[in-house]
Amino acid sequence: MTKKTVKLYQRPAGGWGGLKSVAQHIFEQGIPAKGARTLLSANQPDGFDCPGCAWPDQDHTSTFEFCENGAKAVAAESTARRATPALISAQTLAQLTLRSDQELEGMGRLTQPMQYDAASDSYQAVSWDAAFTLIASRLNALASPNDAIFYTSGRTSNEAAFLYQLFVREFGTNNFPDCSNMCHEPSGFGMREAVGVGKGTVQLADFHVTDAIFIFGQNPGTNHPRMLGELRSASKRGAAIVSFNPLRERGLEKFQNPQSPIEMLSGGSTPISSDYFQLKIGGDLAAVKGMIKYVLEADSQAQAEAKPRLIDLEFIADHTANFDAFMINVLSESWAVIEIESGLSRAQIIRAAQIYLNAKSVIACWGMGITQHKHSVATIQMIINLLLLRGNIGRPGAGPCPVRGHSNVQGDRTMGIYEKPRPAFLDKLGAVFDFSPPREPGYDTIAAIEAMLAHKDKVFFAMGGNFATATPDTEVTHRALRNCALTVHVATKFNRSHLVHGREALILPCLGRTEIDMQESGPQAVSVEDSMSMVHLSSGINAPASDDLLSEPAIVARLAVATLQQRSKTPWLWLLADYDRIRDKIAAVFEDFADFNQRVKVPGGFHLRNRAAERVWETGSKKANFFAHAVPVDLPIHRARLSQQQPVFNLATMRSHDQYNTTIYGMNDRYRGVFGERRVLFIHADDIAQLGMQAGDWVDLQSLSDDGVERIAKRFMLVAYNIPRACLAAYFPETNNLVPLSSFADFARTPSSKSIPVLITPHVAAGSGV
Repeated sequence: MTKKTVKLYQRPAGGWGGLKSVAQHIFEQGIPAKGARTLLSANQPDGFDCPGCAWPDQDHTSTFEFCENGAKAVAAESTARRATPALISAQTLAQLTLRSDQELEGMGRLTQPMQYDAASDSYQAVSWDAAFTLIASRLNALASPNDAIFYTSGRTSNEAAFLYQLFVREFGTNNFPDCSNMCHEPSGFGMREAVGVGKGTVQLADFHVTDAIFIFGQNPGTNHPRMLGELRSASKRGAAIVSFNPLRERGLEKFQNPQSPIEMLSGGSTPISSDYFQLKIGGDLAAVKGMIKYVLEADSQAQAEAKPRLIDLEFIADHTANFDAFMINVLSESWAVIEIESGLSRAQIIRAAQIYLNAKSVIACWGMGITQHKHSVATIQMIINLLLLRGNIGRPGAGPCPVRGHSNVQGDRTMGIYEKPRPAFLDKLGAVFDFSPPREPGYDTIAAIEAMLAHKDKVFFAMGGNFATATPDTEVTHRALRNCALTVHVATKFNRSHLVHGREALILPCLGRTEIDMQESGPQAVSVEDSMSMVHLSSGINAPASDDLLSEPAIVARLAVATLQQRSKTPWLWLLADYDRIRDKIAAVFEDFADFNQRVKVPGGFHLRNRAAERVWETGSKKANFFAHAVPVDLPIHRARLSQQQPVFNLATMRSHDQYNTTIYGMNDRYRGVFGERRVLFIHADDIAQLGMQAGDWVDLQSLSDDGVERIAKRFMLVAYNIPRACLAAYFPETNNLVPLSSFADFARTPSSKSIPVLITPHVAAGSGV
């Protein structure tokens, strides 16, 4: 067991620490030879796509195309451990509930379908046929198809997602909550309004020629480690890299490339950020608007002095709408408000704006530090405004780059996993498969929880993920799931969601990304789409963890046959026999996938058309739209501070370095210097002193919300950290219960997990008598 310690990490990200961690996780999973062989097939032309993040691959030909956290994901999936029905049924669910999330998943790979047995309070083995029959009977007994909810994780392949959405729509509902609802929904919503496309417009080649990269609310060292390779290359050739982040993150400071013999042997490293601005949590909109204000003021001065203009007037005139109203709004914004709400000085904001002005081409990247706020959509549109000012969309080295998490979360949405489908898509889907798709919008994640909470006897089906742990307002979400008549989870490992079940419950074990998928026509490959719209194949190389595992497409196809029976004209089992047939159907529905099978079999795959990158604007105005947004001064944090006499802090939830989404690989957060403990609270040293406490003290957190409900997370250790005053950070899912279900991004409804008003009080141990 790792000793609980906190110490400053002074080494660069990556390097020997990363390689040591990879080796450690491979040995912990009992697969030294298999693990090394498997890793060498990650992100290769004839191998599998890493089940970790969605950062694109450089060329699909490197012999070393994985990162530390990707290696952890591969090792965890390839583990020698097996979570058999015998192992799981040896304890009651009440007993299993007491185990940590890491211990639950650490039992290993699931091997057989299992059904909850209420009499013994345990899961017992069940046959696939019996499982499909049970699900089909419960679905068909519902009063309405809308009483069923179908969740989707971002790890699902294009082929599985396409079949899944087809089955659910043939069943009769658009209830498709998915992980996008909890992460990058504001990116899609904000960008579609602004430029007509909900995806980034850049490709990896743009990082090779850009003059400046602005990074907002993102920690690539932990969440997208392979991105550090691109940032390192850009830094070495002199590109400016400007980071906006409340915390000092090691991966944004310096990086030692494990593939560089010189850096590894010499102990050298490469600086990443040329400038690092530690703004307040949620202060990005104010900071970016301040940059724009300076640019417009400097441009006005240049115009008065008969000097060259600083904004791209030709681009603005030809390609944008609403500029004049937007300019008036920006120039009227107070510098005082901008400084207070951003947490940056006017000089710092001007410094960032000058870097922007000096760059001929600019890329803007962002992560969930931007998307999980009440004002996320407005912030993203302000970033787009910044790019539009100087024509930084639709040309080399420039454009927006939302960096998504799961390896196919973007592809799932492309395949139609969306609760508000476009009518044109439904028309085409119905024509190709000869049925009438439902038109009524379905539930997103927040609405799904609300529906399950308000109405009993829903059926909840999850294609992957760990819904009970990933979602906000933990106690409320758990109560909602327990209201269900049936909960079903497709999974590779046992997790917390399997313990938070309906009256009936099933676990359906599936193949992992690393495993051979054998169907009637032979071994199959699936396709995935990365953050930059590259679509490529993924082929497993390992024998399945159990002979009883089914692929996700097989689970969907067999469930569709059992549920829809003669109502469906779709040849489900014929499609399943050869995934090329599924891809042909995808091509028939989506014009951008024409000749899908031919194009995807080229090493590296192909790039989906992005019309905004071509300066074709599919918006209502047929142009890119400037959006005016005031710097917010009435957010939950503002209201909470007005209502309290004691200090109110703004808490952001985040991952540790030994974590991917809800999967906990270990108890260490190496880059932040925390070892052996997850219940920690990162806080400025002066704030600790103001509270009359010391680093290492244990505290409780109470969130403050407009609904008046008391939400408390207990026993967190104070860790002094380089973070702005009155700002806090802690890991999720330990702090998810502090996020009210009603607190979400305007328009996009993403939980506001990066801005939670909280109070800090000393923790009093139970039975202490104090």
